[in-house]
Amino acid sequence: MSNKVIEIRNIIRNFPLGQEVVKVLKGIDLDINRGEYVAFMGPSGSGKSTLMNLLGCLDTPTGGSYILNGKDVSKMTDSELAEVRNKEIGFVFQTFNLLPRTTALDNVALPMIYAGYSKADRKKRAEEVLNNVGLGDRMDHKPNQLSGGQRQRVAVGRALVNKPSIILADEPTGNLDSKTSVEIMNLFDEIHAAGNTVILVTHEEDIAEHAHRVIRLRDGIIESDTRKEMVSSE
Repeated sequence: MSNKVIEIRNIIRNFPLGQEVVKVLKGIDLDINRGEYVAFMGPSGSGKSTLMNLLGCLDTPTGGSYILNGKDVSKMTDSELAEVRNKEIGFVFQTFNLLPRTTALDNVALPMIYAGYSKADRKKRAEEVLNNVGLGDRMDHKPNQLSGGQRQRVAVGRALVNKPSIILADEPTGNLDSKTSVEIMNLFDEIHAAGNTVILVTHEEDIAEHAHRVIRLRDGIIESDTRKEMVSSE
């Protein structure tokens, strides 16, 4: 089995704008290995969010190929992409995207409904995940009864519940104060240490510091791709 979870080759993404065509991604090549911790950085308009949407199967490329976990997703239909998204990818957004009238437990269990799990299995797995993200005592709370940091923990739990191949986080601390941001990033560090592949988009250097590899985009191309020297903790 290949160690690569993501292989993209010559990915192009153009957006028509009236008579013009805006070229947002201009031929990107990128491999990400299983278990890596990667941050995408770049100024506004660099293409990082567009690339994140493509990696998350929320969008399809204008040209090029995208192999996710051995499957070519660049040619899939919308319904095939929806299935891949649900099974292979866990999303964490800046705005949490929780259902407001639904408990933390049911918010976390939601992706399992689409994946066809029984009610008993959903409850058991959602409880396990909420305990793992430190919210075992908040399972019956609705989002408006939780702090911003707790809401983001629910969102992280929801991202983890189907045991996806990759966790994609788009500005995951953008709506949080600095103390809470540190707590959430520590949680991502733990998730990565447990063997998950984590990819985050951020414009904050201190958030990117948590990643072991930083990919900087500018004007639709990869400007730099830097891996940290990992120091053994022994």
